[in-house]
Amino acid sequence: MNPPIRSPLDELGLNLTRRRFFEQGSHLLGGAALASLMQEGTFANTSAPAAGFEKVAAAVGPHFAPKAKHVIYLHMVGGPPQQDLYDYKPVMNDWYDKDLPESIRNGQRLTTMTSGQKRFPIAPSKFTFSQHGQSGMWVSELLPHTAKMVDDMCFIRSMHTEAINHEPAITYMQTGNQISGRPCLGSWTSYGLGSLNKDLPTFVVLVARSTKPEQAQAIGARLWSSGYLPGEYSGVSFRSAGDPILYINNPPGVSGDVRRKTLDGLQALNQRTLEQIGDPETRTRIAQYEMAFRMQSSVPDLTNISSESESTLALYGDQVKNPGSFANSVLMARRMVERGVRFVQIYLNHWDTHANVVGRLTSGCKDIDQPCYGLVQDLKARGLLDDTLIIWGGEFGRTVYSQGGLSKENYGRDHHPRCFTMWMAGGGSKPGQIYGQTDDFSYNIVKDPVHIRDFHATVLHLLGFDHERFTFRHLGLDQKLTGVEHARVVADLLA
Repeated sequence: MNPPIRSPLDELGLNLTRRRFFEQGSHLLGGAALASLMQEGTFANTSAPAAGFEKVAAAVGPHFAPKAKHVIYLHMVGGPPQQDLYDYKPVMNDWYDKDLPESIRNGQRLTTMTSGQKRFPIAPSKFTFSQHGQSGMWVSELLPHTAKMVDDMCFIRSMHTEAINHEPAITYMQTGNQISGRPCLGSWTSYGLGSLNKDLPTFVVLVARSTKPEQAQAIGARLWSSGYLPGEYSGVSFRSAGDPILYINNPPGVSGDVRRKTLDGLQALNQRTLEQIGDPETRTRIAQYEMAFRMQSSVPDLTNISSESESTLALYGDQVKNPGSFANSVLMARRMVERGVRFVQIYLNHWDTHANVVGRLTSGCKDIDQPCYGLVQDLKARGLLDDTLIIWGGEFGRTVYSQGGLSKENYGRDHHPRCFTMWMAGGGSKPGQIYGQTDDFSYNIVKDPVHIRDFHATVLHLLGFDHERFTFRHLGLDQKLTGVEHARVVADLLA
């Protein structure tokens, strides 16, 4: 006798439901035996959603009271040179054009861009440094506005990573793993804390434009993916030109009523599919359609900065009215946080300084210096800094030796994973803290190293989560942002 013919939909429902039955069963062998005794198709006929999905879709909630309820993450794509900005190394002035000692390099892996060089000549920073604030933090002349707020900032000068090339390094920094496909920090935050505004996404991504772009690294949705978390926790990318969200406005001839009726019809079809199959992505699709409809009203209000006072706009600098600029993007971030967005990720290219450090760094710092200062001051004035964590940094640092030609007026720097500088402000981070120390070459860490895993564990702690217990079951394992290797919360970074 031939087996019954099933439609592809019935077959998919049968397979998904069986798989979920086995995942949820506490006694696998008993479940398998039970399944073999039941009539074929029993599980395919269920009308209930997949077991456990309701728990997954809702925010899991913090393990303890969070210091930070929002995050604004400013990622400088390409790797800022720490020794030209925050890691002052005056001894290097006496080493100009001398070779980096092998005792310092110690066989470190090099990129293909400098591995063939016959020499590794030391390139001291061309820029002057001064101490600022009660903390006495040394800051480059390129960052005069930032220098005024060092006592609000928490500096980590001993960050390190194993990744030496951009793609794995930025993926590592964003997701805790060098291989794409894992949830990013923004998705973990959304999953853990949930939404504060039903009319805006929980996690928003902005890709800012530099004023003088020379070299850019690829930035794409892989970096703000929810990975194995449900799709609703992925970042929503806002565009810098035209409509902030594609197709957010109704096309000509389509009224709001027609759009509403269309969505109602789609929702009914998706709901039927959900009841038949129990696929969580179908529920995500329903929620996203509804969010898109509500955003038709909320996004135009969000992006209209005409209500901002001239004094507020002046805080961010002369590029603030230019859509897509870094200044405009960080103002947007403040407006989003003000409206309940949990996590705002801003990427800015132009920090890949293999050549022309002087030119690229000067324009890059001009793009970010006053806007970062304005963001901190604006949040502080509105009472939002205490529960908003600002993160600034790249995916790795740069070498003290020059890539390519060297002169007293200009030089290049290659990738350097062994040490780099990041900073935080607000959200329970310790103001005025300077943590970690590197050697005279800004090449190796000599005190208080902070690995990416430690940094992630510390950020999760500020958000109210124990990184060891903040997990999601995937492929039979309790997956977590900090992975399986040791990670620690750096207590000295906490206020």
